[in-house]
Amino acid sequence: MSFIDFAKVDDIAKGNMKLVTSGNKDILITNIDGRFFAIGGKCTHAGGDLSKGKLEGEIVTCPRHGSKFDVTTGNRMAGPAKENEPMYEVKVEGNRIKVNIM
Repeated sequence: MSFIDFAKVDDIAKGNMKLVTSGNKDILITNIDGRFFAIGGKCTHAGGDLSKGKLEGEIVTCPRHGSKFDVTTGNRMAGPAKENEPMYEVKVEGNRIKVNIM
């Protein structure tokens, strides 16, 4: 496993999200009630930046065409996207958020 340190816990308040990049992967990290999740950061429909979308509960809405994804699983919930977002394992060590990008 290849966990990469991306952010401090304090960088992403509850109910917020942050886009990070590693190589050619854009990853959306979200804080849902103090638990952190990571999915693909670009919409599987037309590449919209999900970090610029709206996060309501566990659902992020793409700002381009309205596709909706569950940030806890990466599952597509609605909209023109046909594919789920990739999901990445997250762990918190101390005050650091690490994501397994492999």
